[in-house]
Amino acid sequence: MTFSGFPPSALRLYEDLAADNSKEAWRLRHRERYERDVRAPMDELAAELSAYVEEWAGPAGVQVLGPVRDTRMSHDKSPYKTYQGAYLDLLPCLGLWVHLDRRGLYASGRWYPYAGAEVARYRAAVEEGDGGAELAAIAGRLEDQGFTLGGDRLKSRPRGVPADHPRLGLLRHRKIDAGRRHGPDAGLHTARAGELVRETWQLVRPLLDWMAARELTPQPRERGVDVPS
Repeated sequence: MTFSGFPPSALRLYEDLAADNSKEAWRLRHRERYERDVRAPMDELAAELSAYVEEWAGPAGVQVLGPVRDTRMSHDKSPYKTYQGAYLDLLPCLGLWVHLDRRGLYASGRWYPYAGAEVARYRAAVEEGDGGAELAAIAGRLEDQGFTLGGDRLKSRPRGVPADHPRLGLLRHRKIDAGRRHGPDAGLHTARAGELVRETWQLVRPLLDWMAARELTPQPRERGVDVPS
């Protein structure tokens, strides 16, 4: 099937889930609408996006997440996600993301390291003159194109970094999510939604390329050598 957008009822499903996120409500009222109005269109969108990125991202394909939350390590025990996500990892902890929720569609490029070693390498790259200036220019262009540069970051500043550092904002990041949100009025209920995701993923590529070129993703450990956290 060809992706033709998400119906208005897809967004209403997540409004209803916010009001009643119980297993009984899912079984009686939500599951059928989820499969028809959320999961089926997202599967179609994922297939379309996989074909689009295959030339430069390889054949792995965009993966669609399931609706059930992993609550084992969470205080919030609500059983179902309040969004429908899909992703493509280009490298470990570096890739592309899209999700649908009650506010609309969100697409981004993400760098999400899980060890201090990658964060330390990132900060060293930002401190380096040419490389840091290049990242700052990429971030500035993205913001001009409507992106928000989010992700986990320090509230103050890394130890030893002066308060007047020209790239302090970038140095605060421990993870980066650079994305754009599109509401229903942006064409979410038509094939235009797929175009918006493709445009966003294309625009965020320079950021991901910058990360990949500097090997800021997890590296294999040498036998007998511990990687600092």
